[in-house]
Amino acid sequence: DDDDEDDDDDDDEDDDDDDDEDDDEDDEDDEDDDEDSPTEALIQRTKRTGQHSWVSALRLVDIVNERTLQLLPLPANEAAFTLCTLQFESSPHHYLVVGAARQMRLKPRSCAGGVLHVYRVAPTGTALELVHSTEVEDVPGALVPFQGRLLAGVGSTLRIYDLGKRKLLRKCEKAGLPTFVRFLKVHGSRVFVGDAAASFLYCAYRAAENSFHVFADQAVPRWLTAAEFLDHDTMAGADKFGNVFVCRLPADLSAEIDEDLTGIRLRGDGTTSQVRGAPYKVDTIVSYYVGEVVTSLSKASLIPGGSQFLLYTTISGAIGALLPFTSREDVDFFQHLEMHMRQEFPPLCGRDHLAYRSYYVPVKDVIDGNICEQYSMLDAVTQRSIAEDLDRTTSEVSKKLENIRNMIL
Repeated sequence: DDDDEDDDDDDDEDDDDDDDEDDDEDDEDDEDDDEDSPTEALIQRTKRTGQHSWVSALRLVDIVNERTLQLLPLPANEAAFTLCTLQFESSPHHYLVVGAARQMRLKPRSCAGGVLHVYRVAPTGTALELVHSTEVEDVPGALVPFQGRLLAGVGSTLRIYDLGKRKLLRKCEKAGLPTFVRFLKVHGSRVFVGDAAASFLYCAYRAAENSFHVFADQAVPRWLTAAEFLDHDTMAGADKFGNVFVCRLPADLSAEIDEDLTGIRLRGDGTTSQVRGAPYKVDTIVSYYVGEVVTSLSKASLIPGGSQFLLYTTISGAIGALLPFTSREDVDFFQHLEMHMRQEFPPLCGRDHLAYRSYYVPVKDVIDGNICEQYSMLDAVTQRSIAEDLDRTTSEVSKKLENIRNMIL
């Protein structure tokens, strides 16, 4: 009997050992799967990089099923800064172009060169295939499609590329822009260049000469952090000091430049210089101090059939909207309401509201909706007094505020 019990114990121990071995094998298989996955390989590669090293990758995502379709790591120590999709006039396929910098250092800004990777998009849109890579001398800061070709901002140079068999072919170039091309917007033959430290430059492309001409810029240089195209003459931007502004080319000047076939108007009086800048200046029609760095600007409409407005986000996560008024009556009403609110509901710290919204540049043609929304926080007597000065009732004032709010949300 004792021998039988010992045999049973040995069998149990053997079973336990087998189970442990199976578990160890399963764990090793799981580890092997993790190591073989592209995401894990990218993470391990990131951990092995040293100081001033970069790791970048392209991830193709199915947003419906929320899964990764393809993950393409870029070569070692390449930092991807911009990308765009386009269809070259010489090819029926769709392409993705990625601009990256090698051995990039942000402060002071320097790099060992840049590269433009061209990927062919599969007809199903579920895969990317590397076609070729083109070396450039500086950081590709902005890419955008332009008349069936690629318009690239490489350092302080504006350049047009076309698709070649082994690399991108340089077709046109405009060198000597102020500092660094940060943003590019295109409308027809007009190109809007957002310079990192010199605000917006208005350029015209003349196909007959195959050349760019900078014909207008802003009198006040700004360090741009965001830019958005509004119309053929108007651009909206934000600088690193927390200001949102809108600049516009005068309508009569714009018409003369578009109708000029000789290009004489593009050159102005011939006195363009590094000191004076472009021959013409755009007008700043809107200026407003947000209070923190704006990271993005975009035209949006959150309700079907609603009016468009300018949506902005800030570095601390705030989301704001700039809604254009369509009637002079609304402008007068909210201007007077804002004036009353400044007097009746001053800031807690005693700071002047108008001086705050004009911290760097005087506020221009913008009504602060935040202070107008505080009308409901006043006592009934003060609300009634303000409403009487506006020739409205208290309910009409509240209804007016609600209508403006409903135009956005």
